[in-house]
Amino acid sequence: ENADGKENTDVLPQLRHQPGAFIVLCCVLATQQWIRYDRHQRLFLNGSVIITYGLLRGKSIQELNHGLAESDKHFEVLGTLTNSSPKTLHSVVIVFLALGLFSSLLSAGFTFCNSVSNPYQTFLGPTGVYTWSGLSASFTFITMVLFVGNTQSNRLSEELAQRLYPLYPAATQQGTAHAYRYSFWLTLLVILLNVVTTVIIIFYQKARYQRKQEQRKPMESAPRDGILF
Repeated sequence: ENADGKENTDVLPQLRHQPGAFIVLCCVLATQQWIRYDRHQRLFLNGSVIITYGLLRGKSIQELNHGLAESDKHFEVLGTLTNSSPKTLHSVVIVFLALGLFSSLLSAGFTFCNSVSNPYQTFLGPTGVYTWSGLSASFTFITMVLFVGNTQSNRLSEELAQRLYPLYPAATQQGTAHAYRYSFWLTLLVILLNVVTTVIIIFYQKARYQRKQEQRKPMESAPRDGILF
């Protein structure tokens, strides 16, 4: 029920989706499982370097077939990169994801506001939820596109590997492989949750409008005998 004691069925169903999108975005930003990069070397000590990282932090492991490998390295992504194009674009990726997180938070707040009141004729109503849900989905999608572009075109992983292991130049590499991990694919879930929220509000707004129309014209659907009586 809303603050006036009337039942508000227009926005309650999507209350579970907006906090969910916000929580998923927090996990996506905090975790390191965005991408796994394998780089095989053909030096006198054959082996590979495995780098797993996210937007903020990462971990690197060196595996050698013979000899002693270096200890595991935990690093800050932006702190490891130099002032280069990959670092600039990676900073932009973080900014867009932060904007998506902020938009998702506002959308959840507007949804809660709709659940306790009826501000349908103002921006605090469904229009506000549409706007912030759409912005959250858009910012998240842009984040995905920019991250993939930075990884593939600007060779972000190769740049990190070169900074972490300067004694192993790129000329000695035998092969590389990229694999996007679950943190990256969770961004699709965020987009889906925002879309579901918008669709639910649209359907409930239509149902509310139809109920109002039925209440305004009760005589049209009443039986003829009842009207005569």
